[in-house]
Amino acid sequence: MAAGVNKVILVGNLGKDPEVRHLEGGTTVARFTLATNDYYKDKSGNRVERTEWHNVALWRDLAEVAEKYLRKGQQVYLEGRIRTRQYQDKDNQTRYITEIVAEELTMLGGRPQADQQAEPVTDAAAPEAQTFRQEPELDQLPF
Repeated sequence: MAAGVNKVILVGNLGKDPEVRHLEGGTTVARFTLATNDYYKDKSGNRVERTEWHNVALWRDLAEVAEKYLRKGQQVYLEGRIRTRQYQDKDNQTRYITEIVAEELTMLGGRPQADQQAEPVTDAAAPEAQTFRQEPELDQLPF
């Protein structure tokens, strides 16, 4: 029996700066929304733009890259997988969230303009079009 495939590739713009948390044990997680645009023609022949919003999570090293370099409006290329998780809200209702867990990140289009976005937290220049990959944990290996 063959295993299933859960693969997502997205190119879009960050809807907000990454929200970064440092969990117990030193694990870092960054979360943000990513907008992708789709274009089509309606019945009248007018071009229509549709924006789809994706929840994105980056872990460990990728989260640290996001914390240093990613800002609202930046264009990125992501590869990862879809994950749906559940949690209890403040009213004890079960809620579900579907998110993209990124395993590869490439920053596209350079840094945002200084008059449009805040400068990165670090003094180092953001690497342009450099790809970062999340190395799998030993318990994630298929053998």
